[in-house]
Order: sequence, then C-alpha cells, then structure tokens
Amino acid sequence: MTGPALAVSLGCPAGVGPEVAVLAAARQRDARIVLVGDAATVARAAKLRRVAKRRLVAIDDAAQIATLAPTQIGLWTGATQLSRAVAHGKPTPAAGAAQLAWIDEATELVRGGHCDALVTAPVSKEAIVSGGGAKGFRGHTEHLASRLGAREVVMAFVGEVLTTALVTTHLPLSRVTRAITPAAVATSTFHLVKLLSRLRHDAPRVVVAALNPHAGEGGLLGSEERTAITPGVRRARRRLSRAGLRATVVGPMGAETAFRRAAAGDFDGVVAMYHDQATIPMKLLGFGDAVNVSLGLPITRTSVDHGTGYDVAGSGQASARGMAAALALAASLSDTKS
Repeated sequence: MTGPALAVSLGCPAGVGPEVAVLAAARQRDARIVLVGDAATVARAAKLRRVAKRRLVAIDDAAQIATLAPTQIGLWTGATQLSRAVAHGKPTPAAGAAQLAWIDEATELVRGGHCDALVTAPVSKEAIVSGGGAKGFRGHTEHLASRLGAREVVMAFVGEVLTTALVTTHLPLSRVTRAITPAAVATSTFHLVKLLSRLRHDAPRVVVAALNPHAGEGGLLGSEERTAITPGVRRARRRLSRAGLRATVVGPMGAETAFRRAAAGDFDGVVAMYHDQATIPMKLLGFGDAVNVSLGLPITRTSVDHGTGYDVAGSGQASARGMAAALALAASLSDTKS
C-alpha cells in the first residue's frame, strides 16, 4: 500500500464518531487508516456497523503503519484506554478526558512523521472541559494551533458547492466585532487562496463577505467594512502578490450576495466574518458532505462538518459520508503539501 497514512481520532465515545470512523475506514482503499482511541469502543463500533473484527489490526510500533494492507484498519495501541464502557448518548468526564487525549495522540503520530495527515471525529467541548484536560477548550482548531505552536490558523470548510474560510471561529457574537481586524481578514483570505490553489483552482476567485447588512450602507449600518475589512482585503492582495499567488479578491460584499453568487459559481471561495455566517450556507447546501479543514497548521488536518450525534449514536443509522469525505480530502491534501 503506497497511499498516505491517516491518523483518525475517534471523537466522543458516546457519539457517532467511532462508528462513522470505523465504517469509513473500512470503505477506504486509497489510504492507510490508523484509528486512535479506545480498543473496546472501536470493537463495539465495528460490530454495530458490521465491519469484520479480523480487519482491525493492533499497531504497537509506528513502523507497522507502512505495512497495512488495503483491507486492514490500524488500531493504535498507544492510545489512552477507557476504564469502563461509555453508554451511547451519555458522555462522561472520563469520555471527555479520553477524546482530548486521542486528539493529542493522533496529532503526535502526524507530527512525528508516522502518518501524513490528521482526521478528527466530532468531540463534545462540554465533555472535554468537564474532563479537566483543557479548561479553555473551544474546538479542534484552537487546540491544535496552541499545541503545534502555529502562529496563523484558519478554520475552513470545503464542499462541492461552497468553500469558505472564517475570520473568527468559536467566539460569542458579542466578541466578534473586536476580533475582526485587517490582519485577521488578510490572514483568512491568504490561506483560503492557498487552499484553493492546492485544490487545483488556477488563479482562484475569492469574495470577502461583509459583517453588517448591505455591507454597512456606507457606515449607516456599521463601520467594520470601512475600518477593518476593506483594509484587510488590500493587505491580503499585497501578501498574495509577495507570495507569488495569483488570485482575484473582491469585497467586502454583502454576505447574502456573496454566498449566493459563490454557490452560483461566480467565486471559488468566500471569506466569512464569523462562525454561523459560514456554516449556515455550508450546511444548507452540503450538510454531511462538507469537510472542515484547519489551514495554517504545520500538519494537514480535516474533520467532518457535523457534531457528536448523541440522538442517533448506537442506532447504526449515522451516515459515514462526511467522514469518508474528510478522509478523501486529507489524502488529497497530503499529496499537494506546500
């Protein structure tokens, strides 16, 4: 097997993460998959989704990853194990501590060069905080930025219809305006262009969304477009030029227009100002198939665009489409590192 090796953290053991990870791994043929999590949880998920137990191969030495056959799914034995099973739909502090540990353990497999990319299943921020491992945990993006010492990290989503990057991520709306700065706008725009170029868009066309209704109406409905977003667009253009990246960057444009026109094919990507401004159109147009990507990290990291799914966990009905898409994009980006 010569495809890239992907380290997959299981996410919350009480949610759908383990089962969609096992099922998507069983269907993957273009990469070597290494699941990082509790062995009993993986076995339960495999039984639930009818993945043959013989396909799970325990790996206690990173050198074994290179020997995985296309029909095999690696199970990293160095992962933190649970002392007792966690019921479906009922996260515990122990489950919170474990899922954070699995993120870190999978990350180290990639940082150490044993795997080519990190793929993460959905976690519960509340459970992680209750587990005591990270009091300020706000999400994978922020946690990985801190752990890997990344100076610039941008949350992005890639879908068949829309690709979007965020200027701010997991913040209360009351704090969003203060976080929108020219530097932040430029950083998100720059990394979105880099991503689109890696996805084989020649000279990507990017639109930067406004924050306020109707792009602020010349200051009548807000000043952020004039004071932060427009200067950020200019700064992004200069940075792209210095990096030798060709792109067309326009904006700020009213968000409703920017997303409508991007969905119609006028733009290859949209820079959104805050979390829900990006995720609402993404999930309306591609829920379950879009992939969350962390840009600016020293490693490649992708994830599903859905949550823990406690309401369907254990029913065997959770779709693995999103995880399959995350695996496929991670493998593709591993082949286009820049």
